[in-house]
Amino acid sequence: MRTLLVHPSGLMYSEIFLRLEPLGLERVAAALRGAGHEVRLLDLQIFTHRDLRRELLDFEPQAVGFGLNYLPNVPEVLDLAKRVKSLLPRCFVFAGGHSVSFIAPHVLAQSEGALDAILRGEGEAAAPLLLAAARDGGLTEVPGAVTAEGSCAKPPLLLDDLDEPRPARDLTRRRDKYFIGVMDPAASVEFTRGCPWDCSFCSAWTFYGRSYRKVSPEAAAEEVASIREPGVFIVDDVAFIRPEHGDAIAAELEKRKVRKEYYLETRADVLLRHPEVFERWRRLGLTYMFLGMEALDEQGLDLYRKRTSPDQNVKALELARDMGLTVAINLIVDPAWDAARFRLVRRWALSVPEIVNLTVMTPYPGTEIWHTESRKLTSRDYRLFDIQHAVVPTTLPLHEFYRELVRTQAVMNRKHLGVAGAAKTLRIIGRNLLRGQSNFAAAVWRFHSVYNADRQHGDHFREVRYELPVPDRRTVGQADRRELYVHRRPG
Repeated sequence: MRTLLVHPSGLMYSEIFLRLEPLGLERVAAALRGAGHEVRLLDLQIFTHRDLRRELLDFEPQAVGFGLNYLPNVPEVLDLAKRVKSLLPRCFVFAGGHSVSFIAPHVLAQSEGALDAILRGEGEAAAPLLLAAARDGGLTEVPGAVTAEGSCAKPPLLLDDLDEPRPARDLTRRRDKYFIGVMDPAASVEFTRGCPWDCSFCSAWTFYGRSYRKVSPEAAAEEVASIREPGVFIVDDVAFIRPEHGDAIAAELEKRKVRKEYYLETRADVLLRHPEVFERWRRLGLTYMFLGMEALDEQGLDLYRKRTSPDQNVKALELARDMGLTVAINLIVDPAWDAARFRLVRRWALSVPEIVNLTVMTPYPGTEIWHTESRKLTSRDYRLFDIQHAVVPTTLPLHEFYRELVRTQAVMNRKHLGVAGAAKTLRIIGRNLLRGQSNFAAAVWRFHSVYNADRQHGDHFREVRYELPVPDRRTVGQADRRELYVHRRPG
């Protein structure tokens, strides 16, 4: 079947800090090609809705699949699915991805018949089965499929082997548009899937059922060696949980004499337990590290069940500095913060050399706090669930909350891009511009138009056509957590 895969538009956060290649869709595309389908991929982070219409008319796909990893994209995808059906009534239209897997029946109903199916869980194994069923019948027998006729009784499929399929990177056009921070351009690569921790704000562990799988070191190194871009973002939820795996990939890259610039995410306790692995990767080109500290105090860490301590976070920062890494820290903003708390965070952020990033505590379907958060949601508008808006009551008046949030982000932005702190960053931007790469430079100039208290406050007053389901508010005990899983391990 002629199949067009579509990644929806970028989110508020990606207007400034990053634009990542649609790695999941590239892998699904490779799986579909391997099953004999003719596949194209269009990324609306880069292209426009007008480009999509032209692609539909030119390619005349028999199937169109949308990636729905992020809740704020749901309204756009629902509207686009309806346009596809209007333009190509016989086309099979489906969606899949992380976020939609937790609320598939609800989203399917909201599509009013425009979506023929939603595929829960990983897509590489099930997408070829879904298209075969769309052609030959038997949709309700596809594991993980949700259709108007009902949901398949079989659970979503987990890949047996992460080595295959390799992402179909040849299908993503204008790859020079992908970047993360000053690493411009940058490709993405995946070495592992899953997370053994159970942070209350996160749905990575509930999606994979706390399973943890690894790409073989040989396949990982071969894929990195095949990437044209000089920068590589390792998208694993937590890099190098298993130190022997990180070491083995490093050995394979050394054997192939592959050198890139790397950006990864990890936890403070993982870094502290296995510094030798990160030191080895530093020699291979590891330059940037994202540490999810989430909170500055013990109370906040306990609230989010991080299972780390403030002391561990401080020691990890010191260790990363000693390695010469550029570190970005994430802190979760609780909507209960008052002005004094914001001032404290600003003072702390200015006292450390690291980049400090703020995300707003957001209850997502698939997380424990979606069920257990005692404060009532103030909105179920999908578009506000982007970790940049408050969707539970704020202690400060809402507009004042956004003023404090934006003020804090701006102070930290000036720390690195103001007159005193910008020399190194500007040198990197200049080097990128000389190579024709302007993604990060352009994003810097957009900061105040994107992070704007009036804009963020005004977003709450837009017309709402699609809403999240009402959360099933209940206590989630240890024995009940398996009920949150999308994938379940046998036994």
